[in-house]
Amino acid sequence: MKAVLCTEWGGPGKLSVGDTDPPSPAAGEVVIDVKAAGVNFADTLIIQGTYQLRPDFPFIPGLEVAGTVAELGAGVDTVSIGDRVVGIPNIGAFAERVAVKAAAVVPIPEAMDFETAASFAVAYSTSHMALGYRAGLKAGETLMVFGAAGGVGLTAVEIGKIMGAQVIACAGTREKLDLCAARGADHVVNYSGEDIRERVKEITGGKGADVIYDPVGGEAFEAAMRSVNWEGRIIVIGFASGDFNRARTNILLVKNIAVMGFYWGSYSMHRPSAIGESMTELVHMWEAGRLKPHISHTMPLERAGDALALMMDRKSTGKMVLTVGA
Repeated sequence: MKAVLCTEWGGPGKLSVGDTDPPSPAAGEVVIDVKAAGVNFADTLIIQGTYQLRPDFPFIPGLEVAGTVAELGAGVDTVSIGDRVVGIPNIGAFAERVAVKAAAVVPIPEAMDFETAASFAVAYSTSHMALGYRAGLKAGETLMVFGAAGGVGLTAVEIGKIMGAQVIACAGTREKLDLCAARGADHVVNYSGEDIRERVKEITGGKGADVIYDPVGGEAFEAAMRSVNWEGRIIVIGFASGDFNRARTNILLVKNIAVMGFYWGSYSMHRPSAIGESMTELVHMWEAGRLKPHISHTMPLERAGDALALMMDRKSTGKMVLTVGA
């Protein structure tokens, strides 16, 4: 089968497209004929060897797929051959076929095209589980989202509004802020030219944000520490800035705040059923017209390197999708 191959650590230019053996399903697994694969910021880290997951060479990048069920492993009775599904493998999505744990495979409605489905799983499930399960966001609270026009950030804006929060979206350009406003953000902050702390105090009457969603790190995290409300929660999603931070414990103490991590990929390894449950709920939200994935670029599988380069250069918004066999 055709697949994108990573044979050494490095940037997108190190990737190649070649032939490799197709997977066979182990017990409890499903093999999917891939029609579309979502591109995520984590993919740019995995190929550089800077992510929590460090596969052995050669490996196939890619965290999420949509397609049809081709084979079933022993004991699988939740889907049937030919079903249209979305699946969450730990690795291997940028290929014509991939094996996925059945617990992380969810049927999709006929009305959902494969490109939408492939853009859906990681980003929406990350925000859905992070805001609900980890941060306990409540209706009426204020949610601030950093990197709000990015792949996970934009879904946090949407999910936050569905959960009944007042949403403050932070991004670096007018175009990105306009996109966030169109997706439901109540307020927008341009962190290229505005003081985040002062704007949040103005918006919240001096209280600060109750929950801060941070996939950026670096200066964004420092701003979060200054902008969080008493008993607030900062949820660390990633480090798109490339900088890690140390939480100042004096601020944690004085404000009674919590800083927590959310590594979505660990659920696909340790509790895939949680992802399946989240995905099922999210598909129902999509069917009800409450979620509208934003795809800025669609490219063929052979251009996976170009897609990852665009993401690293911050030239995409929402999600990018690779199509297979189109």
